[in-house]
Amino acid sequence: MTRPSAYLDHAATTPMLPEAIEAMTEQLKRVGNASSLHAAGRQVRRVVEESRETIADALGARPSEVVFTSGGTEADNLAIKGLYWARRPRRRLLISSVEHHAALDPAQWLADSQGAEVELLEVDEYGRVQPDTLRAAIDRDPGGVAMISVMWANNEVGTIQPVHTLAAIAHEHGIPFHTDAVQAVGQLPVSFADSGADALTLTGHKVGGPMGVGALLLARGLTPVSVQHGGGQERDVRSGTLDAPAIAGLAAAVSAAVKEQESLRRRLTSLRDELIHRVREAVPDVVLNGDPVDRLPGNAHFSFPGCEGDALLMLLDAKGVECSTGSACSAGVAQPSHVLLAMGAEPAAARGSLRFTLGHTSTRDDVDRLIEVLPAAVERARRAGLS
Repeated sequence: MTRPSAYLDHAATTPMLPEAIEAMTEQLKRVGNASSLHAAGRQVRRVVEESRETIADALGARPSEVVFTSGGTEADNLAIKGLYWARRPRRRLLISSVEHHAALDPAQWLADSQGAEVELLEVDEYGRVQPDTLRAAIDRDPGGVAMISVMWANNEVGTIQPVHTLAAIAHEHGIPFHTDAVQAVGQLPVSFADSGADALTLTGHKVGGPMGVGALLLARGLTPVSVQHGGGQERDVRSGTLDAPAIAGLAAAVSAAVKEQESLRRRLTSLRDELIHRVREAVPDVVLNGDPVDRLPGNAHFSFPGCEGDALLMLLDAKGVECSTGSACSAGVAQPSHVLLAMGAEPAAARGSLRFTLGHTSTRDDVDRLIEVLPAAVERARRAGLS
């Protein structure tokens, strides 16, 4: 009998929660456009507004602060481009060097085509932006800073950023602060009001909701310039017909994930620590990346000396272990992880990294499966690297 695969890539996408499937399925049975004035449209609008209230309540926000998007990438683009444009003629854009490309690439686009002066904030060996680093960057020209963006928790190495402190520093100078909380929601306590952030990104498929839907939480009084124009939906900030079934699924997932966050955190932290311990026993020279303590409960990120991450990933996949590499592949050529390079890793180590991430469906069987096949896979990857 073939043993089932071990899914260790929840940071990429996590299986949908039953609550989200039920809510989305129920809405799929209905017809109507939330912008229509007839009865069917009003019924859909009610679902949308109730979903907005559910998300706001779960994340410490006001319903009016919830702007629905197609996911995290759109929300990051809206926050970074929109706030930059709204704050012109200020041209400085401060962003951490370990952001997801959904944040880095819009910033780079603004530099290439809009005259932005993008400054990448350095991180320490754990991938964390230190408050003094942000202070020094602002102090070089406080009046020229358009906005700041630092993610809540890193998607590769799992390190948690001091978002509350960084946001407070930004506010000392009246600078809008955005945080990509895609990885944090559902794994960490997240309160928009308490964080001090002016804009916060979340997405459905990281919290047990559907793909293709997310939200940008926008503080009252903050109006980014629209990235896309049309019918003026969502505070006239994000136009487009609302996907009511996906929004219902997102709201159900966020609500369920936040309610279970503490119990999930305890379970995943224990399972993650076991995974780390057993990987170190199986491969003694492995290097754990990111903060050893203050990290996402479901994240374990390693560098395997002498291995190419892509090769090791495929060897594990062939044995039924599904994980992720920290490198991006461009034109078939593996590139070192920009996150690990920013943390001071050598290019070889940055190319030889793998990310194992746990979620609500993870069990000890998944860890057992990984440890069963990992030593042989590492040995084979190292032999391939020498040939």
